[in-house]
Amino acid sequence: MSDKIKAVHLERPAILYVRQSSAHQVLHNPESQKLQYAMQDRLRQLGWSTVEIVDEDLGRSASGTVTRSGFERMVVEVSLGRVGAVAAREVSRFARNSREWQQLVEVCRVVDTLLIDQETVSSPRQSNDRLLLGLKGSLNEYELDLLRQRSLEARYDMARRGELIIVAPVGYVKTEQGLEKDPDRRVQEAIRLVFRQFLEVGSIRQTLLWFLEHDLQVPVRGAHGDTLWRRPAYGTVHQILTHPVYGGAYVYGKTENTPHAGPGAVPHRRRRKPPERWLSLIPGAHEGYLSWEEFERIQQMVSENVRGPGRGGAPKHGAGLLAGLLRCRRCGRKLMVNYTGGNHAILRYECRRGAWDNGEPRCITLAGQGVDDAIANEVMQVVQPAAIEAAILAGQEVAHSQDEVMAALTRDLEAARYAARRAQRQYDAADPENRLVTEELERRWNLALQRVRDLERRIGEESSQRSLDLPPVREDFEALATDLDRVWHHPDTDTRLKKRIVRTLIQEVVVDVDVEVPEVVLIVHWKGGVHTELRVPRRRRGQSGSHTAPSIIEAVRVLVRVCSDDLIASLLNRNGHRTGRGNWWTRERITSLRSHHHIPCYQPEIRAAEGWMNLTEAAQFLGISARTLRLAVERGTIEAQHPLAEGPWVFNRQALVTNAAVQLVEGARRRGGNHAVPDNRQATLDFSKT
Repeated sequence: MSDKIKAVHLERPAILYVRQSSAHQVLHNPESQKLQYAMQDRLRQLGWSTVEIVDEDLGRSASGTVTRSGFERMVVEVSLGRVGAVAAREVSRFARNSREWQQLVEVCRVVDTLLIDQETVSSPRQSNDRLLLGLKGSLNEYELDLLRQRSLEARYDMARRGELIIVAPVGYVKTEQGLEKDPDRRVQEAIRLVFRQFLEVGSIRQTLLWFLEHDLQVPVRGAHGDTLWRRPAYGTVHQILTHPVYGGAYVYGKTENTPHAGPGAVPHRRRRKPPERWLSLIPGAHEGYLSWEEFERIQQMVSENVRGPGRGGAPKHGAGLLAGLLRCRRCGRKLMVNYTGGNHAILRYECRRGAWDNGEPRCITLAGQGVDDAIANEVMQVVQPAAIEAAILAGQEVAHSQDEVMAALTRDLEAARYAARRAQRQYDAADPENRLVTEELERRWNLALQRVRDLERRIGEESSQRSLDLPPVREDFEALATDLDRVWHHPDTDTRLKKRIVRTLIQEVVVDVDVEVPEVVLIVHWKGGVHTELRVPRRRRGQSGSHTAPSIIEAVRVLVRVCSDDLIASLLNRNGHRTGRGNWWTRERITSLRSHHHIPCYQPEIRAAEGWMNLTEAAQFLGISARTLRLAVERGTIEAQHPLAEGPWVFNRQALVTNAAVQLVEGARRRGGNHAVPDNRQATLDFSKT
């Protein structure tokens, strides 16, 4: 027995601390546990009759990165002076970091508790033993760091050679030769569909919304490495579009852990590193879902969608056509977009970033509608020659998108039918008398069959919808391209599509305000190196940039001959027309419009004197039916005006006394025949009202 063991130590129980670093060691290294538990015999040989075993930390590392409840409980017992000795097979079992080890040694010194391992008995109250214990703790920490460094170096060498594959991303399987595409064709086509849709819409969020709109699922990697099908989330789509593995490249070291201090914060945070700091990037390491050049182009599109210096951000629903493209000529900062007025319908571009960040005076502010119209006119001149080909290509893209949806639904249906057949085989193989099993298998079979029926219904709906939507022909596109300006300004045209067209052609627009003229000076930097200078008249303060459409003004000019202001406002609202500010029409707004454009008001005396009539009155004047007269107008026989689709026809008496009108009346009378008249001798059905 060692002379360091006193009676005061033996009066208190001893604690045997048992630990292994990982769950793998606990399962596959049982000999180490046996050796540690055998330390009970050594403690009894040294004189302790009561030995308490603390083995709660089996499978937990002693490096200080995880919480060890057993170690903490042991330290508490030692601090209370209830323990005569703490023992372990090796002192490295107590701790692999100096902080916890020195804490244990200091507590044992204060309460006079011995530290015992397989070889020695140490008393922390003796300076030589305390020095030796400190050296052992430092050596244990250094040994752990050395082992970790060696394993990391071996791991990094494998990664530099492209041989380290931990988990295969979804769409790939891990083989002896490396990564290979998943043999499931449904998985392959789903991943390709994600890339094709992104190239079409140009935004990760819009790609996600397209999948959600058509209720399509995407594959994800499960917790056990299997492939699961889930409703897509933004992170799933972003991971597929930005992971270099789908471009055929091997990559390792994209992220790093950074220490983070703060109350309630995690000690380490994972963040992405720039590509130039990745440990390994080997293009062409395996077969990709797209070429490396296409993958880099997608990454460029993703980076341009993020707002920042030199980037305009992804196109959004706002009316500002040049959002993210305007740069102030005076300070070099990007102009900000501001929507004011009722319903935020008034667009303004303002350079106020310097005032917000540095307290500098504001540079320039200008109305946005005139600037957007000027740039739109320039864009129309550029794209007009290729309008027909672009329209045909757009029609082909729409048809191709519909084909992709149908193909994805067909693949889902095939997988659902396989799952239903598999569930049926499981149900048939079960013992019918074991109802606890057969009821669950029957429920799964019914769910699989319901999934099949839902997909068949959706495919039927898609097929019927496609049969109703006939594909346009080239003649339709040629007629549409001749009026490209009307299509551009149509309210149903998607603003995001117009922004994408503008950003495809324009790098940025440098803007300044010429106060003396006054004009807004625009220098357009087209992609390709061409520069264009535009000057847009600047509106005075209080001058509105919202104008009523000329077609509405002309319609009011025609309708005022037969309708009052109240009726004209009702007709315009019925046809869905709004004012220049987007408001509904009222009698006061019609009166203001007439006054501004010098249109006379409706007067019955003037109407009767000049001979203006509506369709019913004109038909009565000729003595024919209103339908006969309307068909004659549509054939061009009788002259009339019809300014609104859901509104009155306007005739003039002079157009009803022409030779064509006389021939129309004579022909109608010859075809009219004898009309039925009431006859008192004719029997009738009289229903009693009592």
